[in-house]
Amino acid sequence: MISAIFTIFAPIIGGLVYGFERIVKARMQSRQGPPLMQPFYDFFKLMDKRPMMVHSFHALMGIMYFIGEWFALAVLLIGNDLLIAVFFHVIAVLALVIGASSVRSPYSVLGALRELMHMISYEPLMVLLVVALYLVVGSFDIKDVLNYQGYPILELPLVFIAFLLTIPMMLQKSPFDIAEAHQEVVGGPEIEYSGPFYEALYTGKWIEYIYVFTFAFLFGGAHYWLGALLVIFAFLFVNLLDNASARLDFRKMVKFAWAVLIPMAALNVILLSLWQ
Repeated sequence: MISAIFTIFAPIIGGLVYGFERIVKARMQSRQGPPLMQPFYDFFKLMDKRPMMVHSFHALMGIMYFIGEWFALAVLLIGNDLLIAVFFHVIAVLALVIGASSVRSPYSVLGALRELMHMISYEPLMVLLVVALYLVVGSFDIKDVLNYQGYPILELPLVFIAFLLTIPMMLQKSPFDIAEAHQEVVGGPEIEYSGPFYEALYTGKWIEYIYVFTFAFLFGGAHYWLGALLVIFAFLFVNLLDNASARLDFRKMVKFAWAVLIPMAALNVILLSLWQ
């Protein structure tokens, strides 16, 4: 019941998290920053704008991105299968890529290609993360993970570190703000969306915050206090990294993911398998 309520209100919770993140970033930069409810003010402002679209398929893919993100979270919290949730997240990102690739704007197409680079970098690691949790708990069911009396973070330290460094890729934070690099591609795959259709993408990103930090929470197992601490730590770490680092080239992002993060997580999985 709690999972269903949490899923239904995920856009609102994600909007609050995004608003709080903007306040934290502003404080880190020694400025006032927007109010907590600013994302919702932006929401109503965008919804009030006249709908404009390049073509119907492009608009549909933006809406499908929002629906895909929400469905991935629903599968994660209610559907009881972590691996399927990851696959639905892939479908959501692919909808964004396909939509951005369907227009003639070079910025949109370049952003779509870079979004694919993001997906190639972090999705294999997410699969490894789910496999690692399965080896620890013996189930893909989120309920079994949350009832596990051990400490997954102690058995999967390398996987957690790799995941922590993957979060900026998933949330488009520096140093991996590659697809939305405003200095180069002017908003990336979102550039041709406006009004309610851009709002679908904007809200989908709020849901992705909940999706990502739910995985961080799982490393606490049945110890919810530990899961909450890991979420807070991940949130602060990602924002510190975002404020303290410059954006990297997309080639460096892919190389870092495949040469460092994925082998690190794979090593943890291999050692865990041998230990068991």
